[in-house]
Amino acid sequence: MAADHLRVLLVEDEPAQREILAYNLEAEGFEVSRAVNGDEALMLVDEVVPDLIVLDWMLPGVSGIEICRRLKTRPATRNVPIIMLSARSEEADRVRGLETGADDYVVKPYSVVELMARVRTQLRRTRPAAVGQKLNFDGIVLDAETHKVTRDEQPLKLGPTEFRLLSTFMEKPGRVWSREQLLDRVWGRDIYVDTRTVDVHIGRLRKALCVYGGDDPLRTVRGAGYALG
Repeated sequence: MAADHLRVLLVEDEPAQREILAYNLEAEGFEVSRAVNGDEALMLVDEVVPDLIVLDWMLPGVSGIEICRRLKTRPATRNVPIIMLSARSEEADRVRGLETGADDYVVKPYSVVELMARVRTQLRRTRPAAVGQKLNFDGIVLDAETHKVTRDEQPLKLGPTEFRLLSTFMEKPGRVWSREQLLDRVWGRDIYVDTRTVDVHIGRLRKALCVYGGDDPLRTVRGAGYALG
């Protein structure tokens, strides 16, 4: 599984558990942020929205279930998958966790191998290109595993930035992405790039997509950003 640029927020107050999970996530190629309580988790999410959150139910101060509820009511984090960890194995607790918005519920003690599989399952749903799946849209096929793109079966030459831009658009056709959102997703928060750079690479992507003719599949939304389709 290719986990480039995928960020996981790990919220766990037990040091040993936290380090074992972080080690395994990083070994799979994820960027891992660690939080030991709910307040710290919310602060980290405000700085950078992760691609997935692994959240312990029993935390000092604000409980994991309350953090889950808050994150699922925010527009910026509503669609971020949350895997809840809990020593509570009763069906009522599991149901409560899922009803609060958790996308999966894992009972302690758990197998790290199983948890990693569940992480991949959630990311296949929300970030298919980032975990090596093929994406199709209107004759355009993007193969994230081989880094190849075709349009109407004709191979296209894309630079690495254009490839990441296209995979972002193809994961959510129709969604309008602002320049700032594209900078965060494609270049990363830690790199300073002028928003005009986005326009330059969009221009290159358009040229590559239309090299054999055909309509421009990218749409400019005035004052908002860009969308595919």
